[in-house]
Amino acid sequence: MAIDLKSRNIPQFLKIIIIVVPAVVLVVLFLTVKYSPMNKEIKILEAGIAKLDNDIATAKVKVRKLDELRAEAERLKVLLVGLRQQMPEENEVSVLLKQISDLGLKSGLVILLWKPENKKPDPKGVYTEIPVKMEIVAGYHDLGVFFSYISRIKRIVNISNIKIQKAGGNYSDLIKASFTASTFSAVYDAAAEGSPTGAAVSR
Repeated sequence: MAIDLKSRNIPQFLKIIIIVVPAVVLVVLFLTVKYSPMNKEIKILEAGIAKLDNDIATAKVKVRKLDELRAEAERLKVLLVGLRQQMPEENEVSVLLKQISDLGLKSGLVILLWKPENKKPDPKGVYTEIPVKMEIVAGYHDLGVFFSYISRIKRIVNISNIKIQKAGGNYSDLIKASFTASTFSAVYDAAAEGSPTGAAVSR
């Protein structure tokens, strides 16, 4: 049965209540039944999307880092190949050592001592250092010429522990120098090379 709101017996405030209450009830029902679950589901989806975005960003960083590591590994491999090409193999070491000795004589050095020392394997197994202790008598210029010759050798040869003093006796106008000349033998397997001790040779 329809309510006649034009009836003069119904107070004005009651008319307003009759009109407004159904609308409020409908809004409350919508918020309770429809909107709240949807809003909760939206928040869950938004949180899931945010997590996925974060995971994607992290994965991109990891991929970029992996690419950088791979590039660095390739660069180091190329560098290692280049260094190994400058290192004699084991069967070439004696030839290189003789070359160093010949350059000393060519430079005018008087070689007093030529003593191969213990080999020193690289902890990473990349090379073996082969040092030779030398004592010579020469002029300053002759020693400089010898070092210059050494620097031009294609193979790696390091000069270290240089000690220079004035020579005495028959060489009073010259200098006496001692130093270590080291070359490096490439190691192509996991095991380091042995380390026999060479004997001193006086000249």
